[in-house]
Order: sequence, then structure tokens, then C-alpha cells
Amino acid sequence: MLNLDIARIFAEIADIFEVKCENPFKIRAYRRAAMTIESLTQDLKVIAERGGVKELKKIPGVGDAIAKKIVEIAKTGDCKSHIELKQEVPPSLLELLAIPRVGPKTLAKLHAELEIGSIADLEEAAKSHKLGELPGFGAKVEENILKGIEQYRRYQGRALLSTALPYAKSIVNELKKLDAVEKITIAGSLRRMRETVGDIDILVVSNSPEEVMDAFTSLDGVEDVIAKGETKSSIVIQGMDVDLRVVGAESFGAAAHYFTGSKHHNIRIRELGVRKGLKINEYGIFRGDEKIGGKNEEDVFKSVGLAYIPPELREDHGEVEAAKAGRIPKLIEVSDLKGDLHVHTRWSDGKNSIEEMAGTAISLGYEYIAVADHSPAVGIAGGMSEEKIAERQVEIDELNKRFEDEDIKFRVLSASEVDIKSDFSMDYTDDILKELDVVVGAIHSKFSQDRETMTKRIITAMENPNVDIIAHPTGRILRKREPYEVDMEKLMETAKDTGTILELNSFPNRLDLKDVHCRMAKDYGVFIAISTDSHDAMQMGTVIKYGVATARRGWLEAKDVVNTKGLDEVMELVTN
Repeated sequence: MLNLDIARIFAEIADIFEVKCENPFKIRAYRRAAMTIESLTQDLKVIAERGGVKELKKIPGVGDAIAKKIVEIAKTGDCKSHIELKQEVPPSLLELLAIPRVGPKTLAKLHAELEIGSIADLEEAAKSHKLGELPGFGAKVEENILKGIEQYRRYQGRALLSTALPYAKSIVNELKKLDAVEKITIAGSLRRMRETVGDIDILVVSNSPEEVMDAFTSLDGVEDVIAKGETKSSIVIQGMDVDLRVVGAESFGAAAHYFTGSKHHNIRIRELGVRKGLKINEYGIFRGDEKIGGKNEEDVFKSVGLAYIPPELREDHGEVEAAKAGRIPKLIEVSDLKGDLHVHTRWSDGKNSIEEMAGTAISLGYEYIAVADHSPAVGIAGGMSEEKIAERQVEIDELNKRFEDEDIKFRVLSASEVDIKSDFSMDYTDDILKELDVVVGAIHSKFSQDRETMTKRIITAMENPNVDIIAHPTGRILRKREPYEVDMEKLMETAKDTGTILELNSFPNRLDLKDVHCRMAKDYGVFIAISTDSHDAMQMGTVIKYGVATARRGWLEAKDVVNTKGLDEVMELVTN
């Protein structure tokens, strides 16, 4: 799990630099390195031991300074600069960065002016209206900060899917190395791919439970061993509780079903069992005292007359009725995707060139990408002027010509993530929008507009015949920013009428549209684009699984998703 530990250390260094108001480029370098390392399949310890700094620098986003720190962490478990930085900033102060609406500049001002050093300090200052005494602050800011604290506490104890899943997979991969492990699976809400999870559950079949428990409780990165028993042990890794259960091979399927949940889904299955004279629990399927099944998970569903229900659907949201009627959808897979309709390059705030992004897309088996660099309104992202669009088009045309000459069946689409401004206008004129292959409308400002205004703002963009896709339609950032107020039913109706595609943004802290809205779109007959919003070539292949997981939770099939279609069909959809 060294890769994940290094990623965590670099993310924390970036956080501390933000609090100290360090150079933003340095902050961005550590954030990008953390994200890249988290998704690496190669073991950094092996690379560090084999080739040292020189070999590590071949990894995208890893420069000399970061490579040296990786070597140091691989040898000692941490690096000197990280240890020293942690001494400069109290953990309670760093925790404040997790509060929605408290950015590094705000935090620095609050700490300097009011000596605020903890969430308790901030809450007391807001409630006693001390914040309102500072220039630039007021009653509304105090109200928003109190809401942010409430939101933070609501998510406390829960980790993002993208945080929990890599750790769970790393643990599973380590345990798989043991001869004592016959079968193993992730369970719980993580197996259902919930966007946030409370803990990690793992099930194992083994004839030597003691050996498995010894290995589990001594894994690298274990912060605490809560309990260690013959068939169940619990540890803490990165603040997350991880439970491991050893079950018999004859009960593995029943246990996998039971411990995957959800609670309400399990109740429905048990009720169906009772009607058939069966008792279904984590140990198996019983008729009276006779055990009649439970080795395979399919046995559970078959015993109550249901088709197999994929884990992502087990929420008691109609899946039991659908399985009874033989209407469980064939859920979308990552392998169904043929392109990505929202990526960024160096022409705005991306890290890689168009050619590099295209190369990664080709390696993923894609037929196209839409290079959707920002429009000018997002100043911090280096949005493109009209002149820059023209310059970029020359590069795109040359690259596409080369692909054609080399008989590479791939095309780069000229696109832009264009701001939908608060006055309902688009950030480019229609004359510019018409020249783009794909226009991705997006909101990046004035999130506090009321429901009616925000709904009108998005609908107005949808009614513009040049706008093809609405990016991250509710604007949420998990654990950081609540979705803005918007009438989803009106958005769906308008999207259906105008043929506008709604994006499911795969970035792990967005997952926007969320699963419920994906299912709503399916019911309305509105196409979804599962895009990555990648700002780095490596992100394209790593974050897409989170978007697909959310789509599966939203009952989406390949036919519901626009980028499962080939280039010609996609172009027909976005030009009509």
C-alpha cells in the first residue's frame, strides 16, 4: 500500500502549502503527483529500488524534488519535509480546510485576525458574529460557514468511494498472495459502489483463518487493531475501519449477499424467503434445519424466484420487482465506452498536450475525445480567447490528418467547456460556438442563485442550438459544496425536448449527475455522457470507473450513454 501512503503524504503537503499560502504552482504539483500516484498500477517501492530518482522521474507529474521524496518515503515511511511541515501547522487548523466555503486565503485571514485554529473556534466565532466584523465578511458569510460546518459533520466518518476503493483493493491483493486464502471479495456499501462509504468490509474463505488474521492485522499502514479473533478482525487504515470475516466455502455466497446489503434489500429477500418456507441469512439458505444452498450468491436469488441482481442495484429501489419480472437491465461496463467527451489540455488548465491526451485515449481503445478547454470566464483556468481557439484548431487538424494518413481510426473533436454566465448568456458568441464540434455548457460561478434563476440559467443554455452537453449539472463537490438549487424535472423535460445531453462527470469528488438523477434521465429518455473531465492524461483511464459505477447505480445501460456510440453516430447527435 506504499503508493497510497505516498499519495496521502503528498496531498497533505499540498494542504499545508495552501494554508501557508505557498506558490500555487507548487501546490498544484503535489496535488497532481498525489492523484497520479494513487492511480498507478506499478509499485513505487519496486521502481525506487530498481532505478531510484532517474526511473521515478519517468512517471508523469513526478519531477526531481518529488522523486527524491518518494525514495525517502520508500526507505523510511515518511519524508523530512512532510514531518517538518506538520509541525508548522496544527492538525486542527488543517482540518478547517475540509469545511465547505473555507478556502486557504479565508483560513489564513481567520487565523491571523481572530486566532481561529479549530472547527470549534470557527463555529463559536460565526455564532457570536465575530466574523462579520472582518472586512469582506458579513451575515451571509457567517451563515454559509455554519452550513459548511454542518455539512462537514454530516460526512464525518465517511470516505469518498475513490479513497476507500484503492485501499480495499490493495488489502484484497495483499491477502490474495496467501495460500490460505481460497476466495475473497469486498462487501458492504463499497461493493455497491456508494459515492461515500462508512467502512470497508471484506469476506474470505480459508481453511487457516489464524494465518489470514495474522497477515491482515500486520498489513503495512495499519494504525490500530480494534479486534482480532478467529473469524473476524477489525483494523484502522487511514482513519477507515476495515472489517475482515472468514466464512466457510459452503456459506460464501450467502455471506457475500448478506454483508453486501443494503439492509432494506436484504429484508425484502428474507421476506420472499419466508413466503417460500425458507430462512435466508449469512450462513446459507435453509428449509427447516436442512441447508439447501448458500455456496454461490446466485443461489440466494434463485431460491426466491429472482434473476441475479448486480450489487450496485441492491438498494430496495425497485430491483426486486424488476428481477421478479425478468427486467434487470444489462448494466453498462467500462468496456462499452468508445470515447470521452470532456477532457482538458494545456490550451487551458490541463497538464498534457492534445497529442498526449489522444495517445492515452487510443491506448484505452477509444475512437474519439472532445478536447473541451475552458472559455475565458474561468480566468484561473486560463480560458481560451477566440484567437487561441483558432490556433488550437490548426493543431487539431494537423493531428487528425496524421491519424488519417497513418490509418489510425481516431479523431480529436474541437470542443470547449463554455461558461453559462449568471445573466443567462454563453461565454462565447454563437458565431464561435457554431465552429466547435462539441459545446459543453457549464456553470462555474454564482452558485447561490435561487432555484428559479438557476433552472432558467441552465434551460436557456439548453435551448441554444449550439449547446450539446451540460457538464456536472448540479455543481456539487462531495464533502465540499452542496448542489445548487435547480428543478431537475424541468431540466430533464428541456433536455428531452432540445436533445441536450447531460453529463455524468466521473471525477471522484463530483459524480454529477448522481445515481438518482441518472435513473431519472433514463426514464425521460435523455442521453447521458459519462465523461472524465480529465486535466491529466493518466486521469482518463483511472477515474472513468467511478462514473461508470454511478451510471450502473442509476440503472444505465450502454444504449442510454452517448459515448458508447461510434464517432459517426455521436457526431450526428451533437450536430442535430
